[in-house]
Parts: sequence; structure tokens; C-alpha cells
Amino acid sequence: MPELVFFSGTMDCGKSTLALQIEHNRSARGLQGMIFTRDDRAGEGKLSSRLGLVTDAVEAAEGFDFYAYLVDRFSKGGRCDYVIADEAQFLAPEQIDQLARVVDDLELDVFAFGITTDFRSKLFPGSQRLVELADRVEVLQVEALCWCGARATHNARTVGGVMVVEGAQVVVGDVNQSPDEIGYEVLCRRHHRRRMTAASAHAATLSPDVLPVETDTETGAGGRDARDVRGRPTVRS
Repeated sequence: MPELVFFSGTMDCGKSTLALQIEHNRSARGLQGMIFTRDDRAGEGKLSSRLGLVTDAVEAAEGFDFYAYLVDRFSKGGRCDYVIADEAQFLAPEQIDQLARVVDDLELDVFAFGITTDFRSKLFPGSQRLVELADRVEVLQVEALCWCGARATHNARTVGGVMVVEGAQVVVGDVNQSPDEIGYEVLCRRHHRRRMTAASAHAATLSPDVLPVETDTETGAGGRDARDVRGRPTVRS
């Protein structure tokens, strides 16, 4: 039976790479698919992976009707065996409904790829509707990592390396942007809550120690060991 499958994950976890792999595997077996995308980092009408792979796609802009587009294609003698929709988080809920109708009425598999939550850890409307309607939700197993080494679960928007939590929900950007640009970084929940990006964490490690520690020359009378401000013995060299 045809399915609507939602492949979800954070930025930088290989969603677009998997979309391109599915396209390759199916086209190699003689199947012909339609690729749709929205606001890809490579520009309009492109599906791109951070590994450097790029292919042409149909730009599903605001107001685009997936079901009507495919029905028109079939009425003109065109062919389509499956559908790939990348950057699905940017789609409107009604467009997700159209993809579900493509599965049910046109009997085509639809593979949708997208991040689940925005930089404020709020659900994208398109992703929310996919979770509600999808036959399967697959969390990608290639884990993106926070700067601390833990599994990244949240997407952060940054300006000059500083995490921001206000602004429009959709602002096209990418990881590894120059410091002056709007960029994105994946973080674990703990550091997303603390708004601690890799840049701010690095700055913190450069800060001087704020707790003064007594030296051996400051050992108290009677030969007692020196103590730090928390009452712990200092380490002698």
C-alpha cells in the first residue's frame, strides 16, 4: 500500500542526502519520481545536500497545489511513480493535506523530509500536520552532534555566534555561516535552554577564574594546609 512517510531530524543530520539516495535507488530501477522542495539553501528549484550533491526540483511555493499539479501531469500523459518533498517543514498544513490525498487518491508513495521544530523549539505547522497525518514518522539515525559532543536535538538560530530566540519563523540560512550572517547551529536540549552556542562556550573558557585560590605561601600558622574559598585543600606542586 502507498504510504506518506515523514523523515524528520535536526539540521545537519542527512535528510536531503537520504532524499537524494531514495531518488537514486528508485530511478535506477526504472521508476520515475517527482521532486519538490521549498526554500532550499542552493536556491529556487533545487534539492541540495551538504555533501555537495544537487538536483533539480519543482519549487513548491506558497499556494502551490501538489494534487492539482500531479493530476495535470497525468492528464497530459506524464508519468510519476513516487513523490519526494524536501524542506517539508516550510509547507502549509493544507499542502500536507494535498500530499496525503496524493497517497490516498493517486496511490503514490510520498516521502517528506524536514525538521520538526524551529529555532524556538516550536513545531513548524507543516511538520505538525505531517506528524498528524503520516503513515510513518522516521527519525533519522545519523545523529547530529552538539558542540559538547551530546546528541543534538534542537535547532538554534545565531547572529554573530549568539543565539537569538525572536524573529520570523522562516529565515533561510545554514550551518557554518560567517559570523556576521544569520546562521543555524544544532544543540542538545541543555545548551539550547542555556542559549550556549559553540562560540559563546569558547568565550566562556577564555574567561579568567573568578574564584581566588590561596597559594602555598599563604599557608596558615601551625603548618596547616592552605584552603581555597570553598574550604577545600589546595593542590601542592
